[in-house]
Amino acid sequence: MKVNSPLQVYKYLPQTNCGECGEATCMAFASHLLDRSNKIEDCPPILDGKYKKKYLELSELLASEIREVIAGVGETAVKIGGDDVLYRHQLTFFDPTVLAYDVSDTMSEEELVGRVKKISEFKKFYVGAFLKVDMVAVRSTSNDPSKFKAAVKKVTETTTLPLILCSFNPEVLAAGLEVCADRKPILYAATKENWQQVSELALEHKTPVVLFSPGDLDELKTLAVSFKEIGINDIILDPGTYPRGEQLKTTFENFLKLRRAGIKEGQKDIAYPIMATPITSWMVNEDPITASYWETVLASVFTVKYGDMMIMHSIEPYALLPEVHIRSTIFTDPRTPVRVDPGVYEVGSPTKDSPVIITTNFALTYYTVESDISSNDINCYLATVDTDGIGVQASVAGGQLTAAKIKETFDNAGFDFKEKTSHNTVILPGMAARLQGDVEDTTGLNVKIGPPDSGRIFGWMETNWPPK
Repeated sequence: MKVNSPLQVYKYLPQTNCGECGEATCMAFASHLLDRSNKIEDCPPILDGKYKKKYLELSELLASEIREVIAGVGETAVKIGGDDVLYRHQLTFFDPTVLAYDVSDTMSEEELVGRVKKISEFKKFYVGAFLKVDMVAVRSTSNDPSKFKAAVKKVTETTTLPLILCSFNPEVLAAGLEVCADRKPILYAATKENWQQVSELALEHKTPVVLFSPGDLDELKTLAVSFKEIGINDIILDPGTYPRGEQLKTTFENFLKLRRAGIKEGQKDIAYPIMATPITSWMVNEDPITASYWETVLASVFTVKYGDMMIMHSIEPYALLPEVHIRSTIFTDPRTPVRVDPGVYEVGSPTKDSPVIITTNFALTYYTVESDISSNDINCYLATVDTDGIGVQASVAGGQLTAAKIKETFDNAGFDFKEKTSHNTVILPGMAARLQGDVEDTTGLNVKIGPPDSGRIFGWMETNWPPK
C-alpha cells in the first residue's frame, strides 16, 4: 500500500458524499479503504467510466506490498499474504497465517476420513471467537496418480476446507486436479525440474502454486519471474524449512530476506506470500512427542516472522492449541482493543434475587469474568460498560469507567432495577472500589464492592450475597 492517510485516498474518490457506499462521507470511506474494512468496489460511482483513471490509480496505490493469494472457494476460502509492513506496530498484519494439516494417500479410508474430520471440526473458543484451522494438505506418499486421485476425492467428500495438493510429480498433481479443480486448491510444488509441467497445470486450472527451492533464493526468484512472465500471479514461495541447527538459522534469515525484499526494497518479482513447513520436524525426530514439540516451536517462530501459511502434521491438542493461540495474538489489530458490545447480559437464568455485576467491554476481561461466573453456576446480570475496550484497573485510572458510563449502560439497555431485581444493588469490581460513592450518587443504587479478581467471585458470594 503506497498511501497511508485518508486525505491521500480521498483525492482519488468522486468526492460527492453520495452515501451509496454506506458511509456518510467520502472521507469516511477513504479511512475504511485504508484499514481494508471496505473495498474500492463498494463505491458505485467510482466504477463509472468517467472515473476509470482514478479507479485504476487508486487500485494500484491500495494494493498490498505482498501479493494476496486466495485459495479455496466460498465461506472457507482463505487469504494468504497481503502484508504491507515488516512490523505489526507500524500498521497491523491483515491476513492471519493459514494453518494446513496433512493427510496422505497411503492411509486407509477409515483413517483418512477420521483425520480429515478431526482437522475440519477442531475449534477452540477464545476471547469471543472460535479458533480454527484452515486447510487440508493431501500428500502423495505413494507417488501413484490413481491412489492420489482417490484420496483427494474422499477428502473433498468429507470437508469443505480448501486443499493443498502435495507432490513433485506433475502427473500426480494432474490426477488430483481432476476431482477438485473447482475447489481452487494450491499446487505444491513447482521446482526447477518440474516447473514447466506444473505451470501448465496452474494456467489451465487457474490455481495458486507454490514454488519450492530449498535454501536458494536466487533460484526461487528465477522461478517466480518465469511464472509471472507466463501469466501466473498467484504464487507462494517456499524457501525450505530446515528444522534444526545452523540450517534453521539459515531458514529464518531467508524468511527475513524475502519479506524485506518485498516490502522494504520493493522487489515485486519476489513480493509473494511465504510458506513454512514445520512438518519437517518429523523427518529428524523419531519420537512423536519430540517431533510434535519442535513442530510447534517452528510454527510459533514463523507465525511471528513472516510465515503466511504452513503445513503441519500433529493434530494433538497440546500442539494445536499453542499454534492457534499465538496466531490469534499476533494477528490482533494493535490499533483497536478487542472489545465486546456494551450492554446488560444474562448469565445463566437470573431471577429478581440474582446479582448485577459490573465489568468492562475489554474482551479478555469480559470473557474471563463471564467464564468465572458461569463455571460456578452463578445466575446473574453482567453489565458491560463501554470503556473503549480497556480493562477495569486502567479504565478507572484513565477515566473510561465512570459512574456516568455505568448509568448510561443501564439506560441504553432499558434495564429497570425495580422490575428486574428485588435488591436495587450492583456489584463493582474490587479494582473500581473508589467509584462506589459516585455510582451511588449518580444511579441511586446500592453498591457493593466485589473481589479484585473474578476468580474469587464464588467465595465472595457465599459471604456477601444476598445483601443484608
